[in-house]
Amino acid sequence: MSANTHFYEPRLGHGLPHDPFNAIVGPRPIGWISTRAPDGGLNLAPYSFFSAFNYVPPIIGFASIGAKDTLRNIEATGEFGWSLATQPLAEAMNQTSASVPPETDEFALAGLTPAPSRLIQAPRVQESPVSFECRSSQIVQLQRADGQTVPTWLVLGEVVAVYIDQALLKDGIYDTAEAAPILRAGGPADYFTVGPQQRFRMQRPG
Repeated sequence: MSANTHFYEPRLGHGLPHDPFNAIVGPRPIGWISTRAPDGGLNLAPYSFFSAFNYVPPIIGFASIGAKDTLRNIEATGEFGWSLATQPLAEAMNQTSASVPPETDEFALAGLTPAPSRLIQAPRVQESPVSFECRSSQIVQLQRADGQTVPTWLVLGEVVAVYIDQALLKDGIYDTAEAAPILRAGGPADYFTVGPQQRFRMQRPG
């Protein structure tokens, strides 16, 4: 192995000031997840372990590290919303990551508007240009290679409704750069965004 290569086994620690794993696997989109508790209370929280996993039906998922309010609400109601976190909404998104009591309404905390959904009870972020309504399809507790469970749950949901600001549709094609989504990567406070300067195109081989 090259002397210029930093090698480590995660079970023994990385030996660096900040764990590089989630900086290497990045940038990652933000799972800005909204839920409604059985008693009607609202919850909104960002998850940086988030992605899309299937086309038809569309399925998205996020990982809850620890059994948090979002997970408990989804287990109880079977539904959740997702809203696109964009650069103009970055500070508001960050506010919703605060560790607050379960009864705290993060919409109010961050000065955001809960918009009613059509097919589910959980609201959307009205200020966000793109939102999904989702019904939970699977909740899987993760485990190590030896089968030992870890306190992290993968929540998968089928997207049953989609909202897109018309300004982001250019000749019917969704413009990712125009939306300016924020992405998590790098050090403890590092985020990135997508702009036209990062765009390049390749067609799949025939």
